[in-house]
Amino acid sequence: MAIRMDNVGIAVRDLEATIFFFTDLGLTVLGRDTVSGDWADIAVGLDGNRARIAVLQTPDGNGRVELFEYIRPDAIDTEPTLPNEIGMHRIAFAVDDIDEALAIAARHGCFPLRGVANYQDVYKLTYLRGPSGILVMFAQDLRAS
Repeated sequence: MAIRMDNVGIAVRDLEATIFFFTDLGLTVLGRDTVSGDWADIAVGLDGNRARIAVLQTPDGNGRVELFEYIRPDAIDTEPTLPNEIGMHRIAFAVDDIDEALAIAARHGCFPLRGVANYQDVYKLTYLRGPSGILVMFAQDLRAS
């Protein structure tokens, strides 16, 4: 059986603000749509669901993120995931300049949870809260610099 990762799906409060955050980091929008109907009810497991979606792609063409904002049923607001909670954890990006990535994130009001760590002079990395409380990790490979 052949298998490959297609995308990571993330439910968000504000689709436009989240698209702006990720496109500012360099991702591009591949497509947008509003989805609903029997097929969506079956696939997602929610009766009568309707959502606005956007699919974004990383500049290298290998990574995709699907963002969706529920129109119905109403989105359920939850506390942001903590780094040690079981379940979907974070989205990670390898960046060539962590300071530039953090400057872009700061323009969106997103800052490191605690700071930027240096892992054995191999990686600089940090976690921050993106739009809708999404945990985002930036990692810069110092060996590539």
